[in-house]
Amino acid sequence: MADPSSYRPKPGQIPDSPGVYRFRDEHRRVIYVGKAKSLRQRLANYFQDVASLHPRTATMVTTAASVEWTVVSTEVEALQLEYSWIKEYDPRFNVKYRDDKSYPSLAVTMNEEYPRVQVMRGPKKKGVRYFGPYGHAWAIRETVDLMLRVFPVRTCSAGVFKRSAQIGRPCLLGYIGKCSAPCVGRVTPEEHRELAEDFCDFMAGRTGTYLSRLEQRMHEAAEEMEYEKAARLRDDIGALRRAMEKNAVVLADATDADLIAVAEDELEAAVQIFHVRGGRVRGQRGWVTDKVEAVDTAGLVEHALQQLYGEEKGEAVPKEVLVPALPEDTPALSQWLAERRGAQVSLRIPQRGDKKSLMETVHRNAQQSLALHKTKRASDLTTRSRALEEIAEALELDSAPLRIECFDISHLQGDDVVASMVVFEDGLARKSEYRRFQIKSFEGQDDVRSMHEVVSRRFRRYLQEKLKTGEWSPEEGEDALAEGALTEDDGRPKRFAYPPQLVVVDGGQPQVAAAKRALEELGVDDVAVCGLAKRLEEVWLPGEDDPVVLPRTSEGLYLLQRVRDEAHRFAIQYQRSKRGKRLKSGPLDEVPGLGESRKQALLKHFGSVKKLRQATIDQICEVPGIGRKTAETLAAALAGAVPAGPAVNTATGEIIEDETPAHAGTSFERGTGP
Repeated sequence: MADPSSYRPKPGQIPDSPGVYRFRDEHRRVIYVGKAKSLRQRLANYFQDVASLHPRTATMVTTAASVEWTVVSTEVEALQLEYSWIKEYDPRFNVKYRDDKSYPSLAVTMNEEYPRVQVMRGPKKKGVRYFGPYGHAWAIRETVDLMLRVFPVRTCSAGVFKRSAQIGRPCLLGYIGKCSAPCVGRVTPEEHRELAEDFCDFMAGRTGTYLSRLEQRMHEAAEEMEYEKAARLRDDIGALRRAMEKNAVVLADATDADLIAVAEDELEAAVQIFHVRGGRVRGQRGWVTDKVEAVDTAGLVEHALQQLYGEEKGEAVPKEVLVPALPEDTPALSQWLAERRGAQVSLRIPQRGDKKSLMETVHRNAQQSLALHKTKRASDLTTRSRALEEIAEALELDSAPLRIECFDISHLQGDDVVASMVVFEDGLARKSEYRRFQIKSFEGQDDVRSMHEVVSRRFRRYLQEKLKTGEWSPEEGEDALAEGALTEDDGRPKRFAYPPQLVVVDGGQPQVAAAKRALEELGVDDVAVCGLAKRLEEVWLPGEDDPVVLPRTSEGLYLLQRVRDEAHRFAIQYQRSKRGKRLKSGPLDEVPGLGESRKQALLKHFGSVKKLRQATIDQICEVPGIGRKTAETLAAALAGAVPAGPAVNTATGEIIEDETPAHAGTSFERGTGP
């Protein structure tokens, strides 16, 4: 690393005027480009004590080996030169937005003799009119298909066009009226270009005038009794209205504006842009960037404006640009935008009304885009490796925890207490290894006892697996394990053959202590334990009075949060499932070997549980699918579930008959008991 003082310019050497500066590394590569109203004041900020600088700024100045600058006359020139140099040098420490996808646009090639309408991606070309971008290519094709009825512009490729001209016969679109067939001379180049210009005008939002003209022609045709022509014009108007309806009106007064919103955290930022033309959302796009330099929301907006309009001219730059925060050089940016548009551009923050409401919608899209990007990031191998290394360093583990198991307890006011175990291997969820537990050793609510029981049961099974393979011999003998040889609630034995390197529990010191005590009682001493408390996202270790606080930007904390949240989700899902089954349970659910289809058959045959209880074994055997052994088991089970007494309506005093209708399935039967 270089010492910034080794290349610091001498006092008085830096001019006190607007300009653009470049930091270069030892290989003369440009690593950062910036602009300033005063080069002297701005560059002086970089040569302070390195410890007082923002960590990202400190990394940049220690990576650099030299600095140079270029003086310009105005701030607008500095803005333009900064954009040009960032584009040319692609500096590693500058914020650079990258598309989260290649958005398609509707393009009209006005630079050709016969303009063509098509879907285009990638960089824009000179002489081509663009509309959008759109979220999906199919949305463009649906719109074009509706509009070709009214504006039959060429959509075929150069090869198809040339082939049709050679054979003197148009393609299918020419026969069905969705192309004016300039390839065979049905229209002149001038007439076809006029059609393309009308198409562009309509897409640009100038719809009212054209629809009025079509309606007038329709009425004139009807008055002259040219009913077929009038009907065709009526259908054309309907097609255009349907095309317009695909973009809902969001702003009144036919507003032309771009709305830019930013969602950010300490490491990354997502930008979403809505393009509103004629009061309708005509397109949307989004970018995501790493915050490699110390930049706030206003700075992110400035970078977004440069990237968005750096290559645009004319009407591609709207009359109004709405942003969440105004950049530092707002007057210079407004002037720069005005020069690119050729007219005044308003750059402001929406304060009230429809524009503020739409800005909130754009911001929600930016938040969703950032969340989606982070989800994709979780599957990145390099990021996962860094997260595991950070966890190992923070918890002082000998190696990275390649297998992490997390436990969580869930209940509803002490009822249906269950637990979950989720498994992450190499930073990714292994859902086939997930397990769920029903708390069996006690009744009521006690998260600490529940955690002790669950961890004990999990590692008893692990030791049982080692015992089977001869890898472990307990000092207490096999009876110690047999005591905890429980199966899951579905009655099937589970395999817990692979131990984790790290056990994470959802909770603080008490839960961590319970998990550690369970491991010590079983003699397991090679598995680390920690807890993640929800309130402050603190990491608790056994026997420690103070938690380990990982930085909010830590990939390790991000992974622990994902593991904890997944365990919480899985536990709640199981708890809700058990509660739902309990609320719908009845006497037939207690009969072993009686499936859902046979329960339905019994209720359909007898009409109610009361009548089924009164039936003989021979009568029960008459139900299809019920054998004598099952009938005997069923009769014995129902005989044990004797009604405690009739149910009474407390409001009227009426005795309610114990009749469970056939359509009630296995609903709970009132007045039954063990």
